[in-house]
Amino acid sequence: MATGAAQTYLTPQEYLTLERKALPDSEIVRSEYLNGELIAMSGASFAHNLITYNISGELRTRLRGSGCLAFANEMRVSIPSAKSYFYPDVGVVCGEPRFEDDVFDTLLNPIVVVEVLSPSTEAYDRGDKFAHYRQLQSLQEYILVSQDKVRIDHYVRHTTQWILTDFQELDQHLPLTSIQCELPLQEIYERVPFPE
Repeated sequence: MATGAAQTYLTPQEYLTLERKALPDSEIVRSEYLNGELIAMSGASFAHNLITYNISGELRTRLRGSGCLAFANEMRVSIPSAKSYFYPDVGVVCGEPRFEDDVFDTLLNPIVVVEVLSPSTEAYDRGDKFAHYRQLQSLQEYILVSQDKVRIDHYVRHTTQWILTDFQELDQHLPLTSIQCELPLQEIYERVPFPE
């Protein structure tokens, strides 16, 4: 999840070189990249991590044998037309994954992207990040999940428009038509503690 502003301009190749050195035991902080600027990533809350785990786990189970794969947190997504790179909380790719190069760590063709909202990232996830994600021709569904209350905003591509449906009840189901499955909100929010 992004929290900081940009420090310096980097080319996409400079960004990838730096990012590929950002291993868990290194001092280099993982970052997203937006038009030459680094956006530092910070740690996620317990609720954020649990929601991400719940969604990716449920998708893995539901997509088994379908030709689609779910991924979480560590798979970088490239938007070449926007000169941007992001780390979605959860994503799905169907068919043959396409990668930016032979390192196979930067995906070009997700069909579903899920971002779990945090107070520090909500405006960014709804605004600039979504505007860039929309440039991916493969992307069919963009999902924003609140972590402090039951609320999911589900955007579905219809030709050149994105149609929003929101979900706010635990007994509802989130339909993911592009991958032919649905997720019960009860499972998305399982064991998530909400503020009083």
